Amino acid sequence: MKLEDVKISGGKLNPITHDVVSDVEARLNITFPVGYREFITTLGQGFFCESYIRVYPPRRILKEYRDFQKRWAEYWFWDGGRDVLSKAKALQAIILADTMEGDELIFCPDNPERLYVLPRNKDAIFQVGTTLFEALQWLCRSGILIEAMQDNSFEPFEWEW
Repeated sequence: MKLEDVKISGGKLNPITHDVVSDVEARLNITFPVGYREFITTLGQGFFCESYIRVYPPRRILKEYRDFQKRWAEYWFWDGGRDVLSKAKALQAIILADTMEGDELIFCPDNPERLYVLPRNKDAIFQVGTTLFEALQWLCRSGILIEAMQDNSFEPFEWEW
């Protein structure tokens, strides 16, 4: 899947500026995975794939990533995925997106070329691609966490972070 494949389904796009993305990368001393900057600076905030996935804007990531890390540490149950991603690495990860089912898309700052899903209802961890677009496609079409969908729609919304 590519950005050109995304179909806007109502609402006005509210893209995030490149400066905001760069500022958050600098403040966190990270590089976002390939595709994230393109997605968020073109589309902004919204729901993707039949309102199933929310890609987080950079300021939300900056504001909340530590809260996610603390929650993962407190409620860790993904031991079935330790061969995919160790607990120590996962607890340093940064959240990029979530699903309406509570699954969380993450990446490790020292290796942004690998994206993972911490599923809400499984003790596994899934490596789901090397770019944001591969990960979104996996979430929508793999059929592992939900019934596979072929939808490429994006419904924008505005929220101040």
